[in-house]
Amino acid sequence: MRKFFSNRRLVFIVVVLVVAFGLMGGSVALRNRRQTPPIVQQFGNDIVGMVGSVVAYPVNAAQNGVSSFSDLLNTYSENQKLKQQVSELAQDKVRNQTLSKENRELKAELKVKKSMTDYSTISAAVMSRTPSSWQKQLIINKGQTSGIKKNMPVMSAGGLIGRVTEVNKTNSKVELLSNTGESANRFAIQIKGEDGKTVNGIITDYDSETNSLVMGQVTSKAKIKKGTKVTTSGMGGVTPKGLYVGKVSRVGKDDYGLAQKIYIKPAANFNDVNIVTVAELDS
Repeated sequence: MRKFFSNRRLVFIVVVLVVAFGLMGGSVALRNRRQTPPIVQQFGNDIVGMVGSVVAYPVNAAQNGVSSFSDLLNTYSENQKLKQQVSELAQDKVRNQTLSKENRELKAELKVKKSMTDYSTISAAVMSRTPSSWQKQLIINKGQTSGIKKNMPVMSAGGLIGRVTEVNKTNSKVELLSNTGESANRFAIQIKGEDGKTVNGIITDYDSETNSLVMGQVTSKAKIKKGTKVTTSGMGGVTPKGLYVGKVSRVGKDDYGLAQKIYIKPAANFNDVNIVTVAELDS
């Protein structure tokens, strides 16, 4: 009797396995034939999706909270830096106002109406440049009606580029420092030597190969360091003192080996000038 029940149990297990494999095979075949999963599978997928959404919500909320907190800290740090910059700018403004007031008081005490460093500016745009005189001159869109006068110095990109040589009602002609003609006007410039003494000279030439201005007629034997700033000296009473010209790139000797010949890298690019500033000594 015991053997009989044992055989029945074995047969039952085999039948269950056969039915299970049959259902699995049928399910796979049915899934392959159908574009959508069976209803039972769809229900299971929906349940799994809902559970995943429930679990993912607090996780995503936590991640978003951490990200928002980090952004808040960054914003606070940037805000502190901006406040510091605003404070520094305010301090600089007050300092400049104080210095300007002291300057006026000192001038009044010395009975000096103006100095060579006092000048006003007029902004203008470049109208045209002819290819034949590209390195010599340009035309700007301001003239007599805007207060432009002959011999006013012209700057661009923070550096001196030339002077006004011809003035019309609504436009003016500017002669560039790169003009090597004998009739070109020359600027008086100065450099501080290593010993602190001022070295004076004039711009006598332009080297197109190295894009360098040449300072000639230098009688001083003071040592000039490469990279030293070059500015206008104000001699002649037409050009304001202290206009930035460029930096010393090389120091050599003139053709006779008697005087120094200083090469200057201009602060402005003469080949790319669109906006200029015309300077005038304050009256």
